[in-house]
Amino acid sequence: MGKGVKAAVIGGVFAVMVGGAGYGAYNIVSALDGGGSGTAGSAPKSGPPSGDEVEETTEKFFSAWEKGQAATAASYTNNDAAAETLLTAYGEAAHITGVKITPGTASSVTVPFTVSAKVSFEGKTKPLTYKSRLTVVRGETTGRALVDWRPSVVHPELKQPDDTLVTEESASPPIEAVDRNGTVLTKEKYPSLGPVLDTLRQKYGDKAGGTPGVELVVRHAAQETADTPLLTLAEGEPGKLRTTLSASVQAAAERAVERYGESSVVAVKPSTGEVLAVANNRADGFNAAFQGRVAPGSTMKIITAAMLIDNGVTSMNGPAPCPDTATWQSQTFKNLTGLEPNESATLADTFMRSCNTGFIKLVDEEPLTDASLTAEAEERFGLGRDDWQTGIVSFDGKVPPSGGPDRAANAIGQGQVQMNPLNMASVTATAITGTFRQPYLVSPDLDGRQLATAKGLPQSTAAQLKQMMRLTATQGTAQEAMSGLGGDIGAKTGSAEVDGQATSNSWFTGFRNDVAAAAMTEEGGHGGDAAGPIVADVLRAGG
Repeated sequence: MGKGVKAAVIGGVFAVMVGGAGYGAYNIVSALDGGGSGTAGSAPKSGPPSGDEVEETTEKFFSAWEKGQAATAASYTNNDAAAETLLTAYGEAAHITGVKITPGTASSVTVPFTVSAKVSFEGKTKPLTYKSRLTVVRGETTGRALVDWRPSVVHPELKQPDDTLVTEESASPPIEAVDRNGTVLTKEKYPSLGPVLDTLRQKYGDKAGGTPGVELVVRHAAQETADTPLLTLAEGEPGKLRTTLSASVQAAAERAVERYGESSVVAVKPSTGEVLAVANNRADGFNAAFQGRVAPGSTMKIITAAMLIDNGVTSMNGPAPCPDTATWQSQTFKNLTGLEPNESATLADTFMRSCNTGFIKLVDEEPLTDASLTAEAEERFGLGRDDWQTGIVSFDGKVPPSGGPDRAANAIGQGQVQMNPLNMASVTATAITGTFRQPYLVSPDLDGRQLATAKGLPQSTAAQLKQMMRLTATQGTAQEAMSGLGGDIGAKTGSAEVDGQATSNSWFTGFRNDVAAAAMTEEGGHGGDAAGPIVADVLRAGG
């Protein structure tokens, strides 16, 4: 039923109400809410919907959806405008017809169901079957039992409010993505690569030599997010796209993040900048490994230590006392519980034990300024200039000049600093080689893009950073996570406190021979608790 028709019906009932007084008024309520709001004059119902209400609401919603009556189906939800828009697109833009919905066994107010339908476009038809679920809630003002509206009700791949479904000739030809050795990479075998492969197709499909087909896709609201293919009606001819990924390292990364929810990891080859693996285990499907923007905690101390060395404040074997607390411009900073103070500590001691106060006590030393950490990050590590060209959308880190307490907080990876695992894997690669090589997933030779550059580190600084990371992996806070790994190894742990979270984010970055990796687990605790085992597993496969 269209909007205009609904208005006409309302108008008609309104006329009856004027002529018939109270009884007509009840009919309006009944007509608008499907007759489920109770007797005239009664207060709206409250509490969770009953089993009968769940069954009745679900049946009416499914029946209207099956008939293609978008407005009617939407009227049984708690957001009829959004629901009508998407359900209309379901039939018109996605060309989905012949809908049959089979409900499963309800679990309280949640109902799983299976959709069977067909997609028809330009003389081509394919069957479509998938599973979804909905939840029935009590309307806040009406007291009616209503479907709690989410786009995922219509299809589980619809994750954001303005995502929609479209069937048309593909915007980009399909690709056959392969790893550095020619092994085919598919989202079936490497599930978390799905969004990455979709983005590579969007960007490089027309450069890889393929021809487009006809597909049903999820068109995402975010412009930088590629369409997600759901059903192919007519096959296109895929072009081959070689990536820098390593199938074996990617497989290890996939397994590693599966162990911890809301986790992301990236592995790179320090000698070249090539990305060997990128994996995410997140409920929202976001590529936080490349696009995340969160505080990196004490992994930031790699850059801070480089700043202290490069500016002559101290050196690996120079003083970096580690007191119980350190106060910077009225804000007091502490160490992790259980860390013994050491007033005679060297920078190596303070680094490997991840002493916050030792770094904060040094950030006001001459010649350091509010912009010194920014300069180190940008000029030496290539961060924060928005010029990385990885082959897909990525965030290049952010280390803004900061005064007040944030100058000290930035030094230990809190404050205004923002990073992701890609950034921190690159930081480790730069630290151990002395050379910044911008990470990339697809060779710049394919499209002529310019990779970012930075001057890197003096070799003496790189040598000290590498040795401090080795000590951290073998004697310091990363020892447990890195135990059992052979070869040349090093690491840095981190935990980042986030407002509103009871548990800190777990961060860890490390290297083994010519592989560097970094991981982050939201609310994963200390660096070695969750992110550490992820990185160790990836290094074990790649080293």
